[in-house]
Amino acid sequence: MQKDSEQETQPIAVQTEEALVEQDNLFGTAIVLDDESDDPEAPAAPPEHMVALTDQTSLAAFIEPYRKELMLRGKSNYTVTCFLSDLKMLVKFMGPDLPVGRVTKDMVTDWLMKLKFGTPGVTLAPKTMARRVTFLKNFFTWLEREHVIRENPSSSLTLERPQPPLPDVLTYDEVRSLLKAAQEDARCHCLVYLILRAGLKKEEVMGLKVHHVDLIDPNTPLVSIRFAASANKQHRERRIALPAEFTDIFRRYLQSYRVTDVVFPCTDRNLNYILARAVSAADIQKRVTLQLLRDTYAVQQLRAGTSLDGLREKLGLSDEAWLEAREKYRRLAFPK
Repeated sequence: MQKDSEQETQPIAVQTEEALVEQDNLFGTAIVLDDESDDPEAPAAPPEHMVALTDQTSLAAFIEPYRKELMLRGKSNYTVTCFLSDLKMLVKFMGPDLPVGRVTKDMVTDWLMKLKFGTPGVTLAPKTMARRVTFLKNFFTWLEREHVIRENPSSSLTLERPQPPLPDVLTYDEVRSLLKAAQEDARCHCLVYLILRAGLKKEEVMGLKVHHVDLIDPNTPLVSIRFAASANKQHRERRIALPAEFTDIFRRYLQSYRVTDVVFPCTDRNLNYILARAVSAADIQKRVTLQLLRDTYAVQQLRAGTSLDGLREKLGLSDEAWLEAREKYRRLAFPK
């Protein structure tokens, strides 16, 4: 599944909560849990959950260590659940006692073919098959990096991921109409403005607190995106500058709704209702979601001259999420 990413020799596909994407490596470099050695040349100690695991360890014995590895890397619950489910299916197909070092390229290919064609009348969705390849690459790349196996049986696997349809982002006129309609309610105006002018995700909007908004310089209001340490999303933390008019918008909202702590003390469903009323008042016929507002922000940023790297920083995307998002936003901003 938040993030997430760094180095591998071949690109691989990754299933996130929103879409299937490609990345260079899901896991990145190994975590050193205990780095107290006085010898800088000494090799790093393996993570605790990797101790005593070798190429002769049974495939089934890696289920729990793999779960811990995914959690340590800050993977979402969705990703952890899907990848562990795939591993259990692989174990069932190959046998729980099979040493991991004896898994071959032909064996993982047979497993994929069994999944794809093994049940008459059942055809798996391309995204599902792509995720299975993603799992295989991530699982065996992890074992290879930790020197548990010498040869990666998934290294030559390829599967073209399906291109998701491009969203129908708002035009400049629709953005103006929506912002005008949103002004009728201070809360709605603040919500719509934050996403259209700062590109926040729904979860970031939900986690925003009053002290995260800096109005010391009213001409340059700043919003800080923060995450709990337990979320392992510190790589997505950032500060975003908004237009000066946000200062009055935010102050009006705080006063009207007597907000003192959480900026939007409601459920995400309530946020959808708030947005829907403004969309209706603006007479916009498209299906408008909070994510579509974020997509619209990204496209407008690119068209205004923001670089791709700059956009990634503003959106707070991990390596794995950015690889697909970059192509999506490039195609939307500059269609051929």
